[in-house]
Amino acid sequence: MRHPALLAAIVAATLAIPSWAQDFAKPIRIGLIFPLTGGSADMGNSARVGAQVAVDEINQVGGYLGRKFELVIRDDKADNDTGLAHAKELVEKEKVNFTIGFCNTGVAMKALDVFQANKSVLMVTCATGTVLTAKYPPAESYIFRTSARDSLQTQFLVDEIVKRGLSKVALLVDTTGYGDAGLKDLEAALARAKLKPQAVVRFKVGVKSLDEEMQQLKASGADALIGWTVGPEEGVISASRAAVGWKVPQFGPWGLSHASAFTVSGGKVDGTMMVQTVLPNIFMERNSTFLRNYAKISKEAPIGSMMSAAQTYDAVYLMLRAMFDSKGDLSSAGLKKALENPSGTYRGVVTTYERAFSPTDHDAISANMLWLGTWKNNERAYAYKDDERKASIIRRKEVAPMVAPAPAPAPAVAAANAKK
Repeated sequence: MRHPALLAAIVAATLAIPSWAQDFAKPIRIGLIFPLTGGSADMGNSARVGAQVAVDEINQVGGYLGRKFELVIRDDKADNDTGLAHAKELVEKEKVNFTIGFCNTGVAMKALDVFQANKSVLMVTCATGTVLTAKYPPAESYIFRTSARDSLQTQFLVDEIVKRGLSKVALLVDTTGYGDAGLKDLEAALARAKLKPQAVVRFKVGVKSLDEEMQQLKASGADALIGWTVGPEEGVISASRAAVGWKVPQFGPWGLSHASAFTVSGGKVDGTMMVQTVLPNIFMERNSTFLRNYAKISKEAPIGSMMSAAQTYDAVYLMLRAMFDSKGDLSSAGLKKALENPSGTYRGVVTTYERAFSPTDHDAISANMLWLGTWKNNERAYAYKDDERKASIIRRKEVAPMVAPAPAPAPAVAAANAKK
């Protein structure tokens, strides 16, 4: 027996329910964009596995209020245009609930406007270019990040070099957008220490040897080397430094910790030092459990990039916490508000996040959360043994000081700059 009036009332009530409530039976679809092939694949695949570990754990306990998590994975191949196409596909066609991704700053920059224009949340978990979370004011931005931005990494390295009494720093930097931005941050950090680079040499990614460039830097009389590039080329730097017999300490950003750096160098990264947000630590239960669960999915040794994996794993859980804080409003606006106003603390693998984000800060990592890592016995380790013991002490995020935006250039200056 049919009841037209009742059916009409149900239809009307259903249409009156917010869209996010009508979707309650559907899985939570997470867009994942990483370089899964090519020179940055060690970062991308580690990030993918880190996300899968988190999703598997969450789904085993019922997902989000019964809704399972589902990864919609795309390979950007570390190519700007490919990354842009995938961003459009995931946001505009696949209609994912949110996106996690990007290991290369240039690829991320090309795609940022897609997320911002569509007001779709993007959580960057690998790429470190300072500009990524600075392009849009946080109050308006839908871009968040769990990796350490380059301005923090460069200052950390310069502070370490000064602490060691070194002052003649040689810079070996690639010619990509990542290298351009890194060089700018390095020179600014050195200037704050009242230092100038002893020598600066640029090179193209894809090189197989940097022996000639290394001889040039050695002849400069530098007492420290910072190589600023991605994993494979960090390995080339280490191999060439060993080949010319230059025994000054070598420092680098987190790319120096990638398995590709170890492999390409033939193990000659041993003893080099790099910035890390997380390192293998048997004394920390969350850390060791994550590594065991990671090993169930991938048997790689060493892991392509533990930082990529752990930062992505934590990002999935931070998004889950935001979903609960949003009280069911899974719209992008609802998730953005929830991320900026967390109700509690999340004990992650990288750190314990008391307030990862706020309406004025979309970077989860602050300077005091960084560690100096090194390669030792074919694995990453703490450069200072005492840091391994200190790692269990919660390092609360420091609130970044508010910096007034630079004044707009005068018309004549702006016109001159436009011609450069």
